[in-house]
Amino acid sequence: MHMTSVTDDCGCAASSTAMMSVADALACALAQITPIRQICTVALPDALGRTTASAVTAAAAMPFFDNAAMDGFALRMADLEGRCCLPVSGTVAAGDAPRDLPQNAALRIYTGAPLPRGADAVVMIEACIDEIEQVLIERAPALGENIRRAGSDQAAGYELLPAGTRIAAHHIGLLAANGISQIDVARPPRVAVFSTGDEVCSGARTASQIPDANRPMLLALAQQAGAEVADLGILPDDAAATAAALRDACGQFDLIISSGAVSMGGKDHIRAAITAAGGSVKGWRVALKPGKPVMFGTLSNAAFTGLPGNPFAVYVGFHMFVLPQIARLLGAAPSAFAPVPAIAGFDWIRKRGRAEVFPVRLDTYDEAGLPVLRRLGHSVSATLLPLSGADGLAIVPPEIARIEPGAPLFWRPFCNTGDLT
Repeated sequence: MHMTSVTDDCGCAASSTAMMSVADALACALAQITPIRQICTVALPDALGRTTASAVTAAAAMPFFDNAAMDGFALRMADLEGRCCLPVSGTVAAGDAPRDLPQNAALRIYTGAPLPRGADAVVMIEACIDEIEQVLIERAPALGENIRRAGSDQAAGYELLPAGTRIAAHHIGLLAANGISQIDVARPPRVAVFSTGDEVCSGARTASQIPDANRPMLLALAQQAGAEVADLGILPDDAAATAAALRDACGQFDLIISSGAVSMGGKDHIRAAITAAGGSVKGWRVALKPGKPVMFGTLSNAAFTGLPGNPFAVYVGFHMFVLPQIARLLGAAPSAFAPVPAIAGFDWIRKRGRAEVFPVRLDTYDEAGLPVLRRLGHSVSATLLPLSGADGLAIVPPEIARIEPGAPLFWRPFCNTGDLT
């Protein structure tokens, strides 16, 4: 056994009964979301990063016509019976109009050119000798060889992109190849972000302040996820001022994200401010490290997600809960946080009771091809530094007390987080 569950005598198990599991927390986060129904039509060059509002289907079969898959000579197989040399009666290039293949002759043809009517094979240039006025066939082709048949890639009506697809560059190419010049997409979610705390600042700071890392990071993450973002600044450690700012935000956004002031300290005013502003708290505290004091609620017609104040906890909370919320707003199916199997390349003893997310680096692959991960950092949620050398995030379940080398893990490679699925 590589992973070991142990009996916890420190009271973690008892205290964790007041916390939501990660699965329940995600369900709570998504329960606050109503998918956006507004649709807008954009030109194809403007569709990058947008999300399809409905399935996109092919208007016609592809390829549009039979064409040559190789440079060579189009011929009729019956004309080769008992001979290996054919006269060349002309040339067909890509973009030329279709033409008939003369009897007992070949046509020089280039890749992508329409197949001459009557031709049933193309002999590639490497299998023959081009003598300009005639061609010597050194290796006869098979019937249908080197021909791309009309409709062989896709049929008319084929679903090119499902609804809820985040449009990437290769999707743009596919749609353009099908002659699609505009597309219906979901309205971008309107997402507001603010930080809290007298100790954080933007720009010049006093000796007791620290730069605000959370708000710039959250704004970038939400924008990367396809949202239209609004910066609500830094709210002070004042319950009345926080409630007033939240009332001002009512009715303007689909999702509001905060960082800090959601724990149990004397300066943690978010939960009370939500209620004072006319909103409601639907869930609070998750059995997760880092990120226990996560809060889910509503404010007017917006979902509200309150993340902790420590930057790494904010980063984790965004990917575990906010990114799925934005996906659902766009009508996409939220993807699993850490769907990729891997194995541990480290030994780690930890306190059980909460699932734990940590940065990892891909060191190598085992004999079965599974990634072998190295744990980075020391479970400190206040710093983002370990992320700078990481290849992704891994997660360990709450019941696991020890991970030994070779233990199974699941992780979220950073290279898979550029889209919503």
